[in-house]
Amino acid sequence: MTICDDPDLSATKQERELASLQNKEHGRTEQFVRHHAGWMLAVANRVLRDRSHAEDAVQNAFAAVFKNLDSFNQKSSLKTWMHRIVVNEALMLLRKQSSTCEDSIDPFQSIFDENGCRIEEDWTTFRTPETILQQAQSSAQVIELIGRLPESYRVILVLRDIEELSTTEVADMLETSEANVRVKLHRARSALKKLLEPLIRGGAL
Repeated sequence: MTICDDPDLSATKQERELASLQNKEHGRTEQFVRHHAGWMLAVANRVLRDRSHAEDAVQNAFAAVFKNLDSFNQKSSLKTWMHRIVVNEALMLLRKQSSTCEDSIDPFQSIFDENGCRIEEDWTTFRTPETILQQAQSSAQVIELIGRLPESYRVILVLRDIEELSTTEVADMLETSEANVRVKLHRARSALKKLLEPLIRGGAL
């Protein structure tokens, strides 16, 4: 899911938008907020899984955007820059509410027999992950399944595979090593695959 780039926002249009905001043209700030609030709230909610806290994160993000407009160097698109800001604001709120004790991800991992073969149920039908994600009801189920993962694994999976941030960006935001991000992402993907198996088989969760 790519949400960072805004294909209808040309460099010239972006420059005009920035200039109007910096000059505090009448009504421009309100219009800007209305235009971007929806996708920013969606991003924050995916990280926080709490509508009220997500709204707080978006408010904080807009405050940071307006405060730092003059320092925006346009090396990336305006939306990409704002995306990183709202993710950071959401992560800061998440840190404040997260427990220091986290459940293990081991129960979500695959089980292997004494020969090293993965134990799984028989598959009567088969649906690809792409088919699942294209269906609105299934997509909602996938989001719910991601929410079952332990917090640190869920956040890394969301940031890498849904928000499409790089490993380096995720490591910087979470103040951890890239190696740790890769390990947790691998385990989170493995756990999600196991949770998805009933849907892939065509059954119920």
